[in-house]
Amino acid sequence: MTALWAYLALSVLLGWGCLAGPRGTKAQQPGTPLSDQEYHQFFEFLRVTIQASTACHLRELYGCKNSLVQRLDEYENHGIIPPGPICSELPENPFFHNFCTFSLYRCIMKKYFLKVSYLAIS
Repeated sequence: MTALWAYLALSVLLGWGCLAGPRGTKAQQPGTPLSDQEYHQFFEFLRVTIQASTACHLRELYGCKNSLVQRLDEYENHGIIPPGPICSELPENPFFHNFCTFSLYRCIMKKYFLKVSYLAIS
């Protein structure tokens, strides 16, 4: 059953992508329904957020040493998981011992789209 769940989660995650919508479009009157384009943007954001949440559940369930979790980390980092230390764009806690700690922090705090700002020099 766990393998099936992991397979389904991976299937969802393989659809990762981000669709940027146009900025600066005129706001609609409060209380009116969304336009077709606005609905698309709204549900695209939800889809990406749900995928990030699913990746966090995998990380929490299996840990950072799991091959599936490591593949996701490699994907996020262009093929190589940074060894650490890691610096983030988060001013209150910019330093993390390694990428696993950084990723777990993102999951726990639900800051799914927090990025590594640069790699610290050890």
